[in-house]
Amino acid sequence: MSSIGTGYDLSASQFSPDGRVFQVEYAMKAVENSGTVIGLRGKDGVVLAAEKLVMSKLHEPGTNKRIFNVDRHVGMAFSGLIADARQIVDIARREAANYRSQYGVSIPLNYLNDRVSMYMHAYTLYSAVRPYGCSVILASCGEEGPTMYTIDPSGVSYGYHGCAIGKAKQSAKTEIEKLKLSGMTCRELVKEAAKIIYLVHDELKDKNFELELSWMCEESGGRHEKVPEHVFLEAEKAAKQAMEADSDSDTEDM
Repeated sequence: MSSIGTGYDLSASQFSPDGRVFQVEYAMKAVENSGTVIGLRGKDGVVLAAEKLVMSKLHEPGTNKRIFNVDRHVGMAFSGLIADARQIVDIARREAANYRSQYGVSIPLNYLNDRVSMYMHAYTLYSAVRPYGCSVILASCGEEGPTMYTIDPSGVSYGYHGCAIGKAKQSAKTEIEKLKLSGMTCRELVKEAAKIIYLVHDELKDKNFELELSWMCEESGGRHEKVPEHVFLEAEKAAKQAMEADSDSDTEDM
């Protein structure tokens, strides 16, 4: 890519002769080198799951989380550069707080999505800045029901029933497409989300990872919260059993 983009990849505000912005494509590469993150929207809420790659045995468990609270009813998961994503989280929190102080109610997710995506897009327009090296999933379960959006480093955003970003997004999307999401509860989605993260994890290249799970549903009172410990352990156990069953069937086929 660098040889093709020579001379046209020095600024985020410059197009190449064939209409590409290479700085945005490099930001997409940063996302693709990060852990897989998925979002699943069911009939009663949304589940977010993240594969947090552990680069060193010396790292303290639970640090550098990839799922954040934006507002009481809004959660954000990201894939890409952690420092860039924290800045996006801060922007989203400010927008949510400003909306609440001005109107006295929680911010609708479609409005928050528009504000954050416009901000990310602004960083692809000027030569003095670079695009954010992260993609984010925004989700909520408010009065409008469960909703979910994904925003790319370019500022493009789409609403989804099920989405995946990060290293193994294609494999994860293939697995998500097999599910009948609209008829599934959050309890069922938590197990499926854990199973997909374990399934797409590359054990050869990335040995260790931490699974993060959060939800917003009727069971959590519409709030974005970490999945309760007993539900988390149950989902993780089911995912590991599914992986063992897959590996046993593969050996039998051989």
